[in-house]
Amino acid sequence: MSQSYEYQPTARHQELAEGKPVKTHDVRKTRSPNVLVRMNAKFGLKITLVVGTMWAAYLFTILALFALPSAIHQGTYYIIVWLSSSFLQLVLLPIIIVGQNIQAAAADKRSEDTYKDAEAVLAEAKMIQDHLLVQDQAMSDIMTRMEAVIAEVKAMREH
Repeated sequence: MSQSYEYQPTARHQELAEGKPVKTHDVRKTRSPNVLVRMNAKFGLKITLVVGTMWAAYLFTILALFALPSAIHQGTYYIIVWLSSSFLQLVLLPIIIVGQNIQAAAADKRSEDTYKDAEAVLAEAKMIQDHLLVQDQAMSDIMTRMEAVIAEVKAMREH
């Protein structure tokens, strides 16, 4: 019995073997040839890292509260304007960024786990292919022996 199957790893298998999962910090790095684009990306990232902290939220809360007495003195409409334009925007911005950073870290973890799962599945598939090749060889050996036995039985019947 000839071997009827030859395992061929996919191109993706090779890519997984050579690389690692993409994480948020990998995506943040810009490789643009334009100096202005790179500078703006770095500057934007630094600002985001500073503003996206709970300390910035506390600082912005204090800053917004300085305008509260004036808004109270001017009436209900100005209190609503202060609340929506000063307080909520100043305070929620850093809190949202903190939440997004936490979500990005969780996404990185999920991405890494998924990558490890894919590597494990590919390794299992390779082991299954190796096992099947061993079985193919065993079946081939059995078939060879069976053919010899059949030939021997035919020879005995003819005599």
